[in-house]
Amino acid sequence: MEQTPRNYRTPDAAIDLTELHPLTAPDFAKRKKSNRKISMITCYDAVFAQIIARTPIDCVLVGDSCAMVVHGEKTTIPATVDMMITHTRSVRTGLQAAGLAKFLVADMPFLSFRAGLPVAIEAAGALMRAGADAVKLEGVDGHEDVVHNLVQSGIPVMGHLGLTPQSFHTLGGHKVQGRNNSSVEVLKAQALKLEQLGCFALVLECIPEKLGGEIARQLSIPVIGIGAGREVDGQVLVLHDMLGLTGFTATFVHRYIDGSALVVQALKEYCDDIDSGAFPGATEVFGP
Repeated sequence: MEQTPRNYRTPDAAIDLTELHPLTAPDFAKRKKSNRKISMITCYDAVFAQIIARTPIDCVLVGDSCAMVVHGEKTTIPATVDMMITHTRSVRTGLQAAGLAKFLVADMPFLSFRAGLPVAIEAAGALMRAGADAVKLEGVDGHEDVVHNLVQSGIPVMGHLGLTPQSFHTLGGHKVQGRNNSSVEVLKAQALKLEQLGCFALVLECIPEKLGGEIARQLSIPVIGIGAGREVDGQVLVLHDMLGLTGFTATFVHRYIDGSALVVQALKEYCDDIDSGAFPGATEVFGP
């Protein structure tokens, strides 16, 4: 039985891992100033974390999207602090096992930063103790004190505006934001407020490309887009979406491989090999 996976293609060029330097929170603004794009990807487990560690990806996000991608929920709202702690610890363990550091951001889930400052600080602290280098919060109105106090407490904070999935019910679903003049001005003001409160970076989700560029140029901190166009300072995608492992499709998602089809084909070949007796082969059994 052949040991090389069928249809396997050797990478064109090996990545020189010695040239990969992990970012710190202050490095994000430096990258923007030097016009170097920032790459960010979600991750929820140790296995994928070890794979990501071997790539040039700059930043890993343990998103509350784990509620949907891993746990099968319809929104991110069922994500809890305990759930985020578990996934954050798993990702950090995987990155450490690979021996290569990545800047790790953990989402603060639904209501974890809206139940008062002590609760928010405890939740953020727990995520940092689980291995995060920073936390990400959706929105800003109503929890400005949380952002300010976290930053003053030594916890780097990444903002998140535009389509904020935790506001799924208020927004009426996953819809593009910033389509009218009033919402444009609100988003610009909120972005500036987050920078003033001390955020080191901002995620903008599902807004018109023109608005994404305007906000990116307005801020000195980098803007990382997910469906925010080409004029921002970096991009983030859900790992399972870009690998084609989910059935999720959206305008902003580019599928780099059809991962689902590859897995199905591999499992089919596995079943065929069992049926034919090709597996296990001579090299896959123990001798006397």
